[in-house]
Amino acid sequence: MNQNSEQKPAWPGLSVEDIRVGLRFFRRLPRFLRTPFTLEEARDRVQTRFKHREQCFREILNRLCKGPPDSPYFRLLNACGFEQGDADQLVREEGVEGALATLLRHGVYLTNAEFKTRAAVVRGSLSFTVDPLTLLNPASVVHGLSESSGSRGARTPVPIDLAFVEDHAINTHLALEAYGGGEWVHAHWGVPGGTAVTNPLEFAKGGNAPDRWFTPVLPASPGLHHRYRWGSRAMWLGSRLAGVPMPSATLAELDDLEPVVNWMREIQDRRRVPHLWTFASTAVLVCETAKTMGIDIAGARFTSGGEPGTRARREAVESMGAIILPRMGATETDILAYACLRPQAPDDMHFFDDRHALVQPGAGGLHGLPPQALLLTSLLPTAPIMLFNVCMGDQAEVIRRDCGCPMNELGWHVHLTRVRSFEKLTAGGLTFLDIDVIRILEEVLPDHFGGSPVDYQIVERFDAPGSRSQIQLLLSPGLGELNHDKVLTVFLEAIGGGSEGERFMELQWRFGNVVEVVRRQPYRTDSGKILHLHSEASLPGSG
Repeated sequence: MNQNSEQKPAWPGLSVEDIRVGLRFFRRLPRFLRTPFTLEEARDRVQTRFKHREQCFREILNRLCKGPPDSPYFRLLNACGFEQGDADQLVREEGVEGALATLLRHGVYLTNAEFKTRAAVVRGSLSFTVDPLTLLNPASVVHGLSESSGSRGARTPVPIDLAFVEDHAINTHLALEAYGGGEWVHAHWGVPGGTAVTNPLEFAKGGNAPDRWFTPVLPASPGLHHRYRWGSRAMWLGSRLAGVPMPSATLAELDDLEPVVNWMREIQDRRRVPHLWTFASTAVLVCETAKTMGIDIAGARFTSGGEPGTRARREAVESMGAIILPRMGATETDILAYACLRPQAPDDMHFFDDRHALVQPGAGGLHGLPPQALLLTSLLPTAPIMLFNVCMGDQAEVIRRDCGCPMNELGWHVHLTRVRSFEKLTAGGLTFLDIDVIRILEEVLPDHFGGSPVDYQIVERFDAPGSRSQIQLLLSPGLGELNHDKVLTVFLEAIGGGSEGERFMELQWRFGNVVEVVRRQPYRTDSGKILHLHSEASLPGSG
């Protein structure tokens, strides 16, 4: 063996820390998979969480009051004069949500921009920038690394702790069981890493390992970090050692979802129910592919998240006889809410308040947050990222009601509907809310020109740093022949059909030649989402 070969690392492309984390995951995985929980155990765990909910919150609050000094929560609590020992009295008098609302009014919170370090935290004379490392739970064991999707800014590293995976698997299986999903055949569609690791592990931990993992990018693809290749190999080998084999990757690109459709048909031919965990836009594309192929997938189930659960996307799936079940979550929290069996809105979901607490600013808003902003607080000791009155940029209608469905009987009485981002989208030098974009792209334009909710997209381009942005309205080539001038007129009239400010936007965009109609497929994020508005500098040619 020559000198150069002797110096090569055993696992090329991996750091020492990557190898250390990977070995920790490989050692722990077999025991994790060999000890699935039963549904009865899952129900008991949820009831125990509810029973000790206030106690867990008091312990978390007292711990945050101790520091460390560079913790953003310690700084905010200290700035408003809240000290260790105050928690017991506050929670006893006002409860968990009441205590959080009181602390919110005193400035103890983080906006999405502050949490993601895009903006400094400023409360009176206090000013600092959050160090992401101070948000990590020191008690969490790192078995892998994930990343947030980056849909609203830079990606954020998030540790994967198998104890946390088990904790949210409890909620996932109870939610699916409410729909009779205990016997469904599961598959996951997603890019390597992140939920492509945690979601299959959730299924397996409940005793029903997934049948397939579909991905638009194979783990060994050029350009991906080597940890994805080695991580998928560790999952494959470790699961076989445990006797609970996990599927290897099956390529299913967004432009060619036939493998997913064929799998669904195969499962149905075996008189089983196929269930795909994916994004809402991907569910729509799978149904469109099935229609093009002439394959009946009626009765197939989709669990969709990562994007708004809109009426148009739901109807596109239901037109094929399939069923779409909305979920809400984030990489930092995993699943937060799941579809209600007796919904009052297309995205009516039960909020899992055994795992997180939720408060809103209320009438008039507070500290620059809208009245319906959602501020989340972690209640489980296994949470890898500690959240305390953190806003992820979403707002929703929050209703407490007894719907009578099985999830209600488990204690989940809080419902979320109309979940949308409230953060302003900037385009052409003006701002608007994504709820207006959704209405135009999913309702107005398809009503006039046909197509599905994923055939239209707004793109903001910057040719150079600091330059004026250009707006492109993308139309899928599959829409057929269209008069671009007519499409532009309908789009601009819809933009200007509301307030005086929106009318001003229409006029500015129309006479400033800000908007260009382009025929091409909408852009997708690295994780496979089709966002309503895509913003990127120096995009490739419009085609």
